[in-house]
Amino acid sequence: MNKVKTTATVAVVVLVISILSYAAFAGTGDEPGGSNDPLVTRSYVDQYVQWQVADMKTGQKLVAQAGTELIIRRGQATVVDPAGNGIPDITVGADIHAGAQAPVNHLLVVPRDDGRGVKAQSPVVIMYRGGASIQ
Repeated sequence: MNKVKTTATVAVVVLVISILSYAAFAGTGDEPGGSNDPLVTRSYVDQYVQWQVADMKTGQKLVAQAGTELIIRRGQATVVDPAGNGIPDITVGADIHAGAQAPVNHLLVVPRDDGRGVKAQSPVVIMYRGGASIQ
């Protein structure tokens, strides 16, 4: 009777381990490129992951989309903010409001897609990551 109990216990343990292993490694069943695990294109990576560098002429505006990061590398630019809420300067932890000078080498993040950006007061070199258009 001892052998029967031992054999039954071992069989139950093996069955439980098998079920748990299957559940842990089965995943969601989504194929790569499916709706729950989409592939991305190079243009998406270039636009949203890599930094872009732009040369702006005096008077040009860079209008950024929500989530776009900006760093003025050279020149003078002022903040454009039609909404009146400012652009967060992550480097110092404060908002910069419309008309104020955007500091050089500070990380600015545009929180909403509402026309915020910067306007070049002199020739400007700007790095940005995310969606933006120069007008």
